[in-house]
Amino acid sequence: MRNKTAIAIGAHPDDIEFSMAGTLLMLKRAGYQIHYLTVANGDCGSTEHPNAILRSIRRAEARAAAQVLGAHFHPSITNDLEILYNLEQLRALAAVIREVKPGIILTHSPQDYMEDHTNTSRLVVSAAFTRGMPNFKSVPARPTADYEVTIYHALPHGFCDQLRRRLIPGAFVNTAPVHKIQMQALAEHKSQQKWLDVSQGLNSFLLAVEDMSRAVGRMSRKFKYAEGWRRHLHYGFSATDADPLAEALGANYRVNRIYEQLCQRGY
Repeated sequence: MRNKTAIAIGAHPDDIEFSMAGTLLMLKRAGYQIHYLTVANGDCGSTEHPNAILRSIRRAEARAAAQVLGAHFHPSITNDLEILYNLEQLRALAAVIREVKPGIILTHSPQDYMEDHTNTSRLVVSAAFTRGMPNFKSVPARPTADYEVTIYHALPHGFCDQLRRRLIPGAFVNTAPVHKIQMQALAEHKSQQKWLDVSQGLNSFLLAVEDMSRAVGRMSRKFKYAEGWRRHLHYGFSATDADPLAEALGANYRVNRIYEQLCQRGY
C-alpha cells in the first residue's frame, strides 16, 4: 500500500505557494497528510528590516501559510543565499525526510533562475536518496527506512532555465478546485509585496501567481488553473512506472504526451 504522505520543499517562504501549493492541496483532498518546508528563512527578502527581525516576520508568515494549507510546518535550516550543496544541509534535510517518510516530494526544478532554487533541488534529491542508508547519518539522527518515493520538480519562474530555454512540463495538475485557498496562503506573505515589486518587477505577486496558474492551465489544454511537473528519474527511488500523482488525482492529472515522446527521442 502506498504511503499517503507528501512534502513540499521550497527554497524561501512563498516559493511553495508560487508553484507547488495547488498540487499539495489537491493531494490533501485525496487523503494525503501534507508537510511544508522552506530550506531558507527569507532573511534577505526586504529593504526595510534587518535580518533578525525579518527572519521572525517571515517565519510567522510561513507558519500562517502552512496553517491555511492544512500542512505540517517544518522550520527552515539556513539563511537566504546560503543554501549550498554541503554535508551539513544534506544531513539536516535527510533528517526531515526520514522523519516524514513521504511517498511524494514536490520541489524546485533542477534548472531555475537562481542558485537557492537549484541547490534546494539538488539537496532534496540526495536527501531522499539516503532514506534507506543507515551508514549515512542525518542530523538529528533519524531511523532509516526503505520505501518508494517519487520526486516531482515544479516549473521554474518564467518557465525557462538559466539560459532562457523553454522547459516543457511532463504533466499537469488541475488546481482550480483549490485555487482560492492557494491564493489565501500566498497572501499570508505580506512582507513580500513591496520587496518583489522592487527586486523582481512583480507589480503584485498575487496577480503574478494568478497569471502563472492560468498560463499553465492553457498549456494543459484542459484545466483553467494548473501547476506543471516533471518527474525525477526512478533509479534509487521507486518502480520504473511509479506515478503516485496520477494515482491520487485521477482526472485532475494530465500527462503531457508530447513531453514523453520528446524524452523517448532523447531531447
